[in-house]
Amino acid sequence: MPGGVSSPVRAFKSVGGQPIVFDRVQGAYIWDVDGNQYIDYVGTWGPAICGHAHPVVIAALHAALEKGTSFGAPSVLENILAEMVIDAVPCMEMVRFVNSGTEACMAVLRLMRAFTGRDKIIKFEGCYHGHADMFLVKAGSGVATLGLPDSPGVPKSVTSHTLTAPFNDLEAVKALFAENRDEIAGVILEPVVGNAGFIPPDAGFLEGLRELTHEHGALLVFDEVMTGFRIAYGGAQEKFGITPDLTTLGKIIGGGLPVGAYGGRRDIMSMVAPAGPMYQAGTLSGNPLAMTAGIKTLELLHNADTYSYLDKITKKLAVGLVEIAHQTGHAACGGHISGMFGLFFTDGPVHNYEDAKKSDTAKFGRFHRGMLEHGIYLAPSQFEAGFTSLAHTDSDIEQTLQAAQDVMSSL
Repeated sequence: MPGGVSSPVRAFKSVGGQPIVFDRVQGAYIWDVDGNQYIDYVGTWGPAICGHAHPVVIAALHAALEKGTSFGAPSVLENILAEMVIDAVPCMEMVRFVNSGTEACMAVLRLMRAFTGRDKIIKFEGCYHGHADMFLVKAGSGVATLGLPDSPGVPKSVTSHTLTAPFNDLEAVKALFAENRDEIAGVILEPVVGNAGFIPPDAGFLEGLRELTHEHGALLVFDEVMTGFRIAYGGAQEKFGITPDLTTLGKIIGGGLPVGAYGGRRDIMSMVAPAGPMYQAGTLSGNPLAMTAGIKTLELLHNADTYSYLDKITKKLAVGLVEIAHQTGHAACGGHISGMFGLFFTDGPVHNYEDAKKSDTAKFGRFHRGMLEHGIYLAPSQFEAGFTSLAHTDSDIEQTLQAAQDVMSSL
């Protein structure tokens, strides 16, 4: 396997040392192949919002396995999960299931172009929408972690229609629309950035994008693969009260199994085959295992206390980390929304990817290694958000903050 891993960030290139090889997970904890236990703040990069291997989800999967792992045909489970997603996500009137967030973003890009008859799109520096060619322009996440400006093998002709702007810079977006009048199909963004570290939108930014896209006949797309069902049951669009035209989802709606989805307004989604001419297909799309895990996960989340609990423990963690950094003499900033958080080793504030790149990544690497030695597993990159779950306890947070105190005191 290239680099010994199946996905680049797992290789620990930006934090040093050797990657942790997992043996099993349960609740808020992971165990490596040597038997060491860690408190986990990666949560399989977001899906484990109820905790790893939740007994309700596992029991449902056992029952589903008895019926088969794949149908390659319609199932009732697809309809059940589709109704749950449509009921929860404000912009959703129709939904199509796929197998990954990358696949969802690829399809929604094609749909944007098909519906508008335009080729150009706007994305934001540091926002990651999967590894498809047209999105690997000033991308975050693994590309930022590895220091790659873009990816070899991506033809310029493919990315020539991808325009970029700094996140939280509405004036830059206005300029792109002015320079490319009637050519832009739409704007796609992570409404809360998680792939350049945790970066929330400034007041008025999402509202401004909504107005601009309306004004120019373009579509607004929220990539909620990460934020969907995590920062609120209805995602960022519920949290901020901004309804996009289309949305991509993943992670949580599969309960930890491979899944993705895209959806939105009925008139747009009606263009997707076989209802319309825009082609997209997938053998394993809507497979019964992913649908089962997603249904049970959403049922567990649909509780009045879910997001208040996530907000309480995550605030304690995020605020505590920054306070400890300042007390021990380190420049740091960070924040959280519900069960999503971040920490940067820079004075901040961090409004966009350029701000994030001012962070002391060498210090973060030392911090990461130190936390591992104290039994705390954080994302192995300065440019990744962290995640909490319903399985994390006050005791877990206190143990984590004590570890941070010890590590930062010796950095």
